[in-house]
Amino acid sequence: MLQPYLHKNLLECGLDEAGRGCLAGPVFAAAVILPPDFNNELLNDSKQLSEAKRYQLRPIIEWQAIAWGVGMVMPDEIDKINILNASFLAMHRALEQLKVQPQYLLVDGNRFKTTLTIPYTCVVKGDATYQSIAAASILAKTYRDDYMNNLDAQFPQYQWAVNKGYPTKVHREAIQQFGITPHHRLTYGGVKEYIK
Repeated sequence: MLQPYLHKNLLECGLDEAGRGCLAGPVFAAAVILPPDFNNELLNDSKQLSEAKRYQLRPIIEWQAIAWGVGMVMPDEIDKINILNASFLAMHRALEQLKVQPQYLLVDGNRFKTTLTIPYTCVVKGDATYQSIAAASILAKTYRDDYMNNLDAQFPQYQWAVNKGYPTKVHREAIQQFGITPHHRLTYGGVKEYIK
């Protein structure tokens, strides 16, 4: 059972990212402020949901949220600042999209770095603990999936519509056979070995 909030009287924003472990494509993050009385029995950590359920929940979250935003960091930026910092940057870009300023942040994971003055708590497995983080995980995942599906049309040999850029056997074999694209992360093992 997901918790509705950590602090009942504060405007809390959940933050989560998608795509950290991928060899290709941006890392995405989402920020979601849900109303304290938000309730949907389908809502769960995006990893526990089918693709159909994630896409079913996305418009519900966007419609009922007090505010939401999505941010992304491109592969060349990831290579410059590393994936951990890129995840934080994507979260900040998501926060910048919010139409309402949150009073508290609930961040999925065990670390966060910010220059903002908003207080925060890091929550390991937060997407399976708090509704707002679960909602953020769904938006980050579905918007990233949309992005990779679009890229797949240009680069069908990597099967990104299926693997979304993760290091599956098919994806790794395609890199060996066809080389790397401008969408690959050049500092990642499984990619950097194939830089000409």
